[in-house]
Amino acid sequence: MNETVDSPRSGSDGLIIANMSLVAYIVRETMSRVPAHVSRDDLCSAGLVALVKASHSFEPERGVPFARYAATRIRGAILDELRGIDWASRSVRRRGRNLDETRSRLASILGRNPENAEVANALGITEAEVANNDGDVARANVLSLHAGTDASYEELLVSPAPGPEAEAEHRERLQYLTAAIEELPDRMRVVVQEYFLAERPMAEIADSLGVSESRISQIRAEALVLLRDAMNSALDPDLLAPHARPDGSAAKRRVAYFEAVAARHSSQRASQRTGQHAGSNAGSNVVALHEIA
Repeated sequence: MNETVDSPRSGSDGLIIANMSLVAYIVRETMSRVPAHVSRDDLCSAGLVALVKASHSFEPERGVPFARYAATRIRGAILDELRGIDWASRSVRRRGRNLDETRSRLASILGRNPENAEVANALGITEAEVANNDGDVARANVLSLHAGTDASYEELLVSPAPGPEAEAEHRERLQYLTAAIEELPDRMRVVVQEYFLAERPMAEIADSLGVSESRISQIRAEALVLLRDAMNSALDPDLLAPHARPDGSAAKRRVAYFEAVAARHSSQRASQRTGQHAGSNAGSNVVALHEIA
């Protein structure tokens, strides 16, 4: 089979036919990381077009197996297709904003983070709808910061290539995100690492922590808000929403978290400058996946 795939004698048609399963594999891998309303057919079409183009431009004398060369082109085309899709639809984003506003309002009233059931009751929707929308927004946020492959960002972008400034900004955000994940409270950190990085089902995480799936969904939503606010506090201060109770203990804990993230990030940068390994397993996984914030 490998001889058929990589041999130029089989011609471009042979390369295409022999590697169509590669498109299906990459699309299946991508679909596991994006909201349900993303069209599998659209991604398959983009991948197949990329496969055809790869078969025409393949140069076997370079010594690179066709399957590896085509995989890079297919992943890049699918990424481009995703960037052109409004995969987080306006209705999902609007509901997400409503949930955030409702959670903030209830938190100021209750003096604690509200349960999903309380949020659902306040909005007149079901608890399942709250959890489902949190999931859609969460996956959309993750996808915007990482592509979900084991290839590097530079390998994924076939064209146009990002400029040096864009690459530096992207790298800075990933480094800060790594620090923010590491500084999350223990249970939040476990949920983020297990759900987004290890890709474990929510039911498995709930079992291991001895809580309900609904509670995992709530922790995940709270963690994403913290991660977003931590990154905004350092990188986009104008986007940082003020706390509902700026003088309360929750606001003080949030500020302490921001400071801890900034300190860890500075320490990681210092380690990198001295040639030491900076980061963590979580950070390396985030980079490998591609662009949570």
